[in-house]
Amino acid sequence: MSDEMANLKDWIGKSESATERASTGRIHGLFALLDKPDIPKEGDAVGPMGHWCYFMPRVPASEIGTDGHPARGGFMPPVPLPRRMFGGFRATYHKPLILGEMMRRDARIADIQIKEGRTGTLLFCTVHYEFFGENGLAIEEDHDYVYRGNAPAGSQDKSGGSGQTAAAPSDHTWSKKIVPDPVMLFRYSAVTFNGHRIHYDRKYVTEVEGYPALVVHGPLIATLLAELALDNNPDRTFRRFDFQARAPLFDNASFTVAGKPTDDGCSLWSTTPSGSYSARATAVFV
Repeated sequence: MSDEMANLKDWIGKSESATERASTGRIHGLFALLDKPDIPKEGDAVGPMGHWCYFMPRVPASEIGTDGHPARGGFMPPVPLPRRMFGGFRATYHKPLILGEMMRRDARIADIQIKEGRTGTLLFCTVHYEFFGENGLAIEEDHDYVYRGNAPAGSQDKSGGSGQTAAAPSDHTWSKKIVPDPVMLFRYSAVTFNGHRIHYDRKYVTEVEGYPALVVHGPLIATLLAELALDNNPDRTFRRFDFQARAPLFDNASFTVAGKPTDDGCSLWSTTPSGSYSARATAVFV
């Protein structure tokens, strides 16, 4: 391990805080993307994944990195590995955030782990988030971000270098076919102010990062799984939601989100075109 990589552990404990009003426009945009007929208004709940539409860093154009994210070395560590991916999250819901209210998000880098994998060096950065509404703590989340090297030049790996995951189960109770396209990915990038080029710049994502097509956002997959669970369990709310990404999905093929009930919630998963896991999630209801 190089000294440059080892020194990244100094970022553990680094924190930042931000405030933002829970404006309705962001959630209207998310509902339009999800083709939901309801139009939420001030006083309604933001929703279990809606808070990701807020608090995205809005740095000047001169401070944007080559991948479209803010340049590393601010809050997030200056990892020298070029690829950054959303690995998953674990969330606990205490109370809803409310549209129209002021919110606060506290963030702290909880852990950094450096490992040698089949495809080279991997760095895992876990960030602990706490979201507060005007009535106190609403949501706690731990997000896992994964950094890795680019795929070898000329790689034809249709999985984007992620390897083959296990076959997804066929015993679902609910399922929905998702047909991603560049418009869907652009709209989600826009509503979450996510500038990562892998979601909209086909030349960059295929020629620089070595993926076969535009990458579907991990948080969007998690949102689609959450929507599937809630659509099939009306009038119920989450207590916990855990999500783990297994393999990327791309805009050149449809995929499936599926799930089934458990004793206290749901087991959920997304499936690649080849029938293997793309992501797995569990939801626990109040």
